[in-house]
Amino acid sequence: MNRVVGERDLAETQFDATDAEAVLRDMVRARRFDERAVALQRRGWMSGYPPFEGQEAAQVGAAHAMETDDVLFPTYRSNALQITRGVPMSDILLFRRGFPEYASGHDERVFPQAVPIASQIPHAVGAGMYAQRDDADWASLVCFGDGATSEGDFHEGLNFAGVFDAQTVFFCENNGWAISLPDSRQTASDSIAAKATAYGFEGVQVDGNDPLAVWETVESALASARDGEPVLIEALTYRRGAHTTADDPSQYRDATPDLPAWRLADPIDRFERWCLDQGVIDEGVRAEAEAAAEEELEAAVETAEDTPRPDPEELFDPVYADLPPELRRQRETARSFVDEHDPYELER
Repeated sequence: MNRVVGERDLAETQFDATDAEAVLRDMVRARRFDERAVALQRRGWMSGYPPFEGQEAAQVGAAHAMETDDVLFPTYRSNALQITRGVPMSDILLFRRGFPEYASGHDERVFPQAVPIASQIPHAVGAGMYAQRDDADWASLVCFGDGATSEGDFHEGLNFAGVFDAQTVFFCENNGWAISLPDSRQTASDSIAAKATAYGFEGVQVDGNDPLAVWETVESALASARDGEPVLIEALTYRRGAHTTADDPSQYRDATPDLPAWRLADPIDRFERWCLDQGVIDEGVRAEAEAAAEEELEAAVETAEDTPRPDPEELFDPVYADLPPELRRQRETARSFVDEHDPYELER
């Protein structure tokens, strides 16, 4: 089943004014994090960063739909989802500076973000299969982009989920582009959601720029998954910026894409207007949320800058109980390099 859930009056949804305002504040918070992260990268504070501007509604809506015990398997662009889920901003900034993931030691049920394309999908299915066999009352939610659907991990993961009734929801943010390749070159199917049929379960398509529609859809899918019925969700959105800070999208896509206006619209502007029209918020809420986010970001950057650098040998410690000669040589080389260079000077 495919569907796009459009805007409705608040009374027509399952949500109240408190829910809507909380979602808007989290979207604004996520946008400010994204903007600051890009700025930090541009001045050499970290080596690279994947912006998610335009995808806040999809990610924040999905995060609000998750129960406390549900497990998140993020991809490298899922920063809004992680932040909304409870991962400290400083952890994500530290990861981008080369620190071990989740340096704070937080206890959120969030797996490390996957940078290789689609590699997290089989992991999430494995967790969902465990939950099904253990009769657990939680499900896994795995995030990925449209480009991941061209990887074998995607098809293998969905096949296992269908066969073994994994308690897993597959959340695809179709932002239109897999780096420079449009989604029209990813598949000849009518949609990504339609692919679920081949694996024996439901596929749902949702307006990824409507956070309440995403919340509603993901919540329903997670409830199905907890009953052993996996679901594939395709959230239609648009990547407004570059694939990463090393990318120049003007080289491969037009300034005015051939997509409907609802998909290209800024999701925060759109949702703020809707909240104002519904009488959910007053004019000052967005500015208030931005100010709070700025304060949080200042603290997160300070935490990241004050966190002592890990010993380079820690990179090798979890690999083998007894390191083979080649890795011992690499560890010694890493130690010598760091002893001879100031890593902060290298960044500058």
